[in-house]
Order: sequence, then structure tokens, then C-alpha cells
Amino acid sequence: MNSRRAPIFDCYIGIDYSGAKTPTSSLKGLRVYTANQSSPPVEEQPPPSPRKYWTRRGIAEWLVHQLAKDSPVLVGIDHGFSFPFRYFKTHNLTHDWTAFLDDFQQHWPTNENHIYVDFVRSGCVGDGAARFGNSRWRRLTELRTGTAKSVFHFDVPGSVAKSTHAGLPWLRYLRRHVGNRVHFWPFDGWEIPVGRSVVAEVYPFLWNRSFEREEQRTNDQQDAYSITAWIRRCDLDGNLSEYFNPPLKSADRQLAQIEGWILGIK
Repeated sequence: MNSRRAPIFDCYIGIDYSGAKTPTSSLKGLRVYTANQSSPPVEEQPPPSPRKYWTRRGIAEWLVHQLAKDSPVLVGIDHGFSFPFRYFKTHNLTHDWTAFLDDFQQHWPTNENHIYVDFVRSGCVGDGAARFGNSRWRRLTELRTGTAKSVFHFDVPGSVAKSTHAGLPWLRYLRRHVGNRVHFWPFDGWEIPVGRSVVAEVYPFLWNRSFEREEQRTNDQQDAYSITAWIRRCDLDGNLSEYFNPPLKSADRQLAQIEGWILGIK
């Protein structure tokens, strides 16, 4: 008797993110791959426009349409979804992810046109100084990877700090536009409601060497491809539920619902 679990999702989307330039800048580092149960990952091109590559705004608007469909979709995005507990404690913030997103966007309005992350960092716009973080502060999930850098560790190779600070307001945008149709994991809970689409944080470094790389793929394309290929493979193999419910101690599980968790880490 075959006890393998049936797939949870119909479609899979992997996004390699970039925090460069502005929300409307065409960025070579922004890459999107899609797949479904019967078809392996292929690159998703942006809608026809004068811009050659995706923009952060364009991806957010496109995702709203994808997540509005009736069939459940799993989206993996390569940037931090929240901050270390030390940040919440330092700034006296409630342990509520939606409130965190609202507060962050008020201080770091990096979803607004013509705004660079570095404009907020330098004090030209926003009020980033009132919501600072320290590069030594790391989330539990980052510590568990052994290699992931802090979401506050700017200006170093492999950093996700800039993409995180650019991407968080767009998670808020998604949450406000798709509402209860989408489960933002694990903030909305570790258990995934049947038929619900999911948006989750991923770390492609875990998988990008596990999948054969075609010669023409750039590093960003390989990362987006590997995200999509891994989440699809896990779902088809019936293993995805195990990653949605990692074997964490009770205290660590509570902490992770504040700080977030990287899908694929146990």
C-alpha cells in the first residue's frame, strides 16, 4: 500500500530577490520561476513593457493575480520575512507580524517610487534610525542554517539585508491585497489550511547545488530555479508537511512565529 501523501499545491513559484535601486527599476537580479505538478520549473518573464527585467512592484502585482486563483500555490521568496527577537525588544514592538510590517513600512518606505534602501539608511527619507538593527543580531532560523547572514548585515557578499529591507513592504502589500486567501507561514500558524495558498521564506543556498545547472543560467536564475524545483519535488514526494512542521521545542516554536522561519530548515 502506497502511504505517500498527495501533493498539497497545484503550482510552485520561486523568486530570487534583489534590493537594488528602486521598486520600479528593471533588475537583472530579480528572477522568477514557475512550475506545476506535471511540469518542471521554467522562467517566468515579466509582462511586456519597455523594461527588460522584473521590478519589485511588478512582481508584487503579478503575485496578487497568481494568489487570487482558486488553485493553491506555494511561493518561496529569498529574503527575510521578519527580524530577530532582539529588534522587537529593543523597539518595544508587539509580537504581531502584521503590526511589525505596518511599523516597518512607516519607517522604511522602500516600496515608494524613487526610493533606494540606501536613501533610508542615510537618513534622506523615512526614519530608519528609529528602527535600526545590529549586524550581530541573528534569528534562530539563520543560526540553524550555519551560513545565513543577519538581516542587518549590509554591504557584504551573500547579504540579504538590502533585499529584506526592500521586500518587507511588498509582503505587507500582498497581505493587504490577498487577505485570508493566503497563509503567510509560519506567522499565520504552522498548519496549512486545506486548499490555501502559502507564501514562505526560503534560502536557495541550501539547494542550488543540488540541481543540475544549465550553462545559460546566471546565479540568480539558478537560485530561483532551485527554489521552485525543491518545493515542487518535496510536495510531489509527500515530504513538504514535515518541513511546514519542523521538530522545534515549544519555546523555539514560539520564537519562530515572531522571527519567522526558513522553509527547509528542521
